[in-house]
Amino acid sequence: MSLHTRWLSESIPYTGAELRPHWISRRTEHFGSAIVAFQGPCRVATTELVDREDSMAGAVIEARQMLHFLGEFFEGNLDLWIVWQRLFVASFLEELRPRAGGSSWERSGNDLFLVDGASRRKLSVSIVTATPVSCLFHFGVNVDAGGAPVPAVGLSELGIDAEPLARAVLDRWSRELVSAARARCKVSPR
Repeated sequence: MSLHTRWLSESIPYTGAELRPHWISRRTEHFGSAIVAFQGPCRVATTELVDREDSMAGAVIEARQMLHFLGEFFEGNLDLWIVWQRLFVASFLEELRPRAGGSSWERSGNDLFLVDGASRRKLSVSIVTATPVSCLFHFGVNVDAGGAPVPAVGLSELGIDAEPLARAVLDRWSRELVSAARARCKVSPR
């Protein structure tokens, strides 16, 4: 499996409507599995939420500025991409830790939290969904957590520049998927 990755330099507001088939190909003119990253404000209304639990609870997702990773994958199914999503979040955390000094982090499913004693502040949101042609993935990381409906932290508060982090994560993830595809192809059947 090859994976196209790209940093989109323009600020793009994320509303949840971007989580749809071929959004990436419309932006990049690339057809195939891909992940793009970009920054922009986030405001996902209850009506746009893909997570049915959150939607039924009337939740919203909001932050003044987020680093967004948006992926579309034409291989596999929803079960597989939920597992890959969690690996992506764990890989992101591996890139984040050395940049965040001695901060204590917790991954709970597909969410990341900064832990300080009994206090937990949310850094990220994530979802995977399926369409008739692909699986879609969004991972949003607070840059400026202002407006978040829960206790939250952002990269700017931690002194972390979002773009170099995003580029490192895109590179790591591309290598991870290529390595996994190679691992599948190099084994002898039994």
